[in-house]
Amino acid sequence: MSAVHFAYPDLLYLLLLLPAILTWYILRGRKIHPTVQTSGLQPFTDSPVSWKLYLLHLPIILRLGTLGLLIMVVARPQSSNSWENITTEGIDIVIALDISGSMLAEDFKPNRLEASKTVATEFISGRPDDRMGLVVFSGESFTQCPLTTDHAVLLNLFQGIQSGIIEDGTAIGLGLANSVSRLKDSEAKSKVVILLTDGMNNRGEIAPVSAADIAKTYGIRVYTVGVGSLGTAPYPFKTPFGIQYQNVKVEIDEGVLQKIASMTGGKYFRATNNEKLREIYQEIDKMEKSRIDVKEINTKTEEYQRFLWIALALLLLEIVLRLTLLKKNPE
Repeated sequence: MSAVHFAYPDLLYLLLLLPAILTWYILRGRKIHPTVQTSGLQPFTDSPVSWKLYLLHLPIILRLGTLGLLIMVVARPQSSNSWENITTEGIDIVIALDISGSMLAEDFKPNRLEASKTVATEFISGRPDDRMGLVVFSGESFTQCPLTTDHAVLLNLFQGIQSGIIEDGTAIGLGLANSVSRLKDSEAKSKVVILLTDGMNNRGEIAPVSAADIAKTYGIRVYTVGVGSLGTAPYPFKTPFGIQYQNVKVEIDEGVLQKIASMTGGKYFRATNNEKLREIYQEIDKMEKSRIDVKEINTKTEEYQRFLWIALALLLLEIVLRLTLLKKNPE
């Protein structure tokens, strides 16, 4: 069983009253004990000792035990498996993922979006000590998951991402600005955004370079990843006759992505297939680490019940003794 702690340990100082009460009881007993003058003790040596004499002081012992247990009940004993601050190594990372319609192109398997989700999931699972968050963007941007060390929740939200959940487009600047807002108040020494996109900024009120300038102000490094093969890529189009594929030109604004990375002290990568994307994440995985504090808290369990039941049992035993075996005969 885990160790028992007290919610109000200062109340345990009341236990010091117990020896004081016992001392008062002993001194009081000496004052009221009857005395008799005799020339010797010989007449009393053969007198039988009543069994009640052995029980005479039992009520005060039971009462002191009851009082001590009640003091412990009021101090609220609790058990807990752990309650401590753990210092771990890690950084704060936000993944900004493009979920525009073009991410459904199938130059990656099964497509760009699903490949990005799979590799990012592997990356998250390999860094259990980092706080991570997820921002998605298309024509608009929103936070799918704020910074957290609960990676099970993060991965669950990651798997729920689908293209089309927000208005289509490619708002790179807005996605980056949203990511920066999640990291700007972080106390971690190392703050990183991993931004994946397969297009050119065509939506949003914030220009990508302006968002990069804000990131630089807050000391946030941005690693940009251009996702898409060289040349053209097969893209599925819905038609009355079912899904038809057409090769579309891959247009990634590499100049802007390179500038964002350069301004913030990050690096630009180009992923042309699944394996290349995995290698990029592995390279990012080797980044520097900084120390973060994680408070590990387990639910506390109240343990006062057993102390209370024992106190009630002692009190009941004292009452029974006083009403039966130690009952005083009326004069």
